Amino acid sequence: MIENQSENIENKENDVSDQDNAPEDTSLPEDQVIENDKLSSQKTEEINTEDLKNTISNNDARLEQLEKEHETLKNQYVRISADFDNFRKRQSRDQDDLKIQLVAKSLTAILPIVDNFERARQQLKPESEEAQALHRSYQGLYKQLVEVLKQQGVAPMRVVGQQFDPNLHEAVLREPSEEFKEDFIVEELQRGYHLEGKVLRHALVKVSMGPGKQNSQEEVEKDTVDIDSEENTSQDV
Repeated sequence: MIENQSENIENKENDVSDQDNAPEDTSLPEDQVIENDKLSSQKTEEINTEDLKNTISNNDARLEQLEKEHETLKNQYVRISADFDNFRKRQSRDQDDLKIQLVAKSLTAILPIVDNFERARQQLKPESEEAQALHRSYQGLYKQLVEVLKQQGVAPMRVVGQQFDPNLHEAVLREPSEEFKEDFIVEELQRGYHLEGKVLRHALVKVSMGPGKQNSQEEVEKDTVDIDSEENTSQDV
């Protein structure tokens, strides 16, 4: 009897010890777990949204920087292209000017020969048949020379009756003229020439002083006569 009681007591102690050693139930309620998952998911979404915003902001800043760099490079390209185009045009213009200068230098040396041909043509008056044949031969050479000058772009000036222009003409003489107004060309002493629109040689000309000077001289003489006549009349009185 006593032994049975002691065994019961031991069994109770063992049960108590087993209950003490048994792990506590730490499981959370299902609602709490769902709520925690929602909070975790929400935090993750907020983090992802913030990262996305930062990424978009960085991309926008980078895009703006690239656009500025593109605009800068574009302006540099346009400026360089314009400079090169101006350089090419300037080079072409300089080459044309150099070509005209070289041609002008050569043609200027030929112009005195043309002058001599023209003087000879004005002075020669062939009478015999032999002289006329020689004259025709001379005229043929002169025409060939003039044709070569035309092919090179040389054109003679027409100056008689034109107003004097120091850019085109060189005045050698001035004389009164009843036919031409003042500063108009009366006579061509040496022919001038153009080359491609530019002056190859200035024309030597005689310029009119106009009739004004003669008229003024006559008026002075008339006034002198009138004064003298008035003096004489007063003395007679």
